[in-house]
Amino acid sequence: MDDRGRELADFLRTRRARVTPSQAGLPDDGRARRVPGLRRAEVAGLAGVSIEYYTRLEQGRAQNPSPEVREALVRALRLDAAEREHFTDLLDRPARVRRAPAGPQRVRPGLHLMLQTLEHVPAFVLGRRTDVLASNRLAREVLTDFEALPAPRRNLARYYLLDPEARSRVGDWERIAAETVAVLRLEAGRDAHDRRLADLIGELTVKSPEFSAWWNDHRVLRRTYGAKHYRHPLVGDLSFSYESFQVPGDTDQTLCVYNVEPGSPTARSLQLLAGWTAPQPA
Repeated sequence: MDDRGRELADFLRTRRARVTPSQAGLPDDGRARRVPGLRRAEVAGLAGVSIEYYTRLEQGRAQNPSPEVREALVRALRLDAAEREHFTDLLDRPARVRRAPAGPQRVRPGLHLMLQTLEHVPAFVLGRRTDVLASNRLAREVLTDFEALPAPRRNLARYYLLDPEARSRVGDWERIAAETVAVLRLEAGRDAHDRRLADLIGELTVKSPEFSAWWNDHRVLRRTYGAKHYRHPLVGDLSFSYESFQVPGDTDQTLCVYNVEPGSPTARSLQLLAGWTAPQPA
């Protein structure tokens, strides 16, 4: 089985294990289950395919299913939008591809200007592999000063999982770190031949005690919006409502903005932080 088949097999197996018979609308047959979730035969029945075909698919030995079968499997396994995207990526990507590595990503001047315009809230631009391509001053104060790091280390996943300060600064660290691993897993499905992504995954596997378990869970996630909490050493607790947007003209870049309620304790704390850390005039 090649890497593509193995990834597909593991993804289907872990998604099947996550769905209970009651969630799938199946009656309790009274038989003991050796593993959690649905049996292969139950997934095959829900999708309207033979157990032999589904077994070959989960073992990475079947040909690409038709659009109708794909859609039936999406419904049977109750895949969300990110999981559907990942499933399609795994089915459609070639088993072996030789191509030149992608060049370094650049943030266009207008986007840099937008980051500076958003001077009252943290904002930054993520690229492939969760690389931090650009950030404004408050983002560097609330998270870490990515621009002071060597270019290969300016990476959000690397910060969350390997920087000791992140564990004390990031509220609900375990949830945020696990979600970031799921973001990387989604990207790995889309581009399995990214050498820098493979190097990052290897480094996280070796250096992060938690990474392997989260990675092997095959959870995938596309960040869109949500809540973030930080504990800053100068101003204390900060609560944000973040929004993420794909950059027009470059779908490999994401603008992330940490919004705050006007007049809230976080807004007042950010105002203090901005004043204390403002660069002094020459």
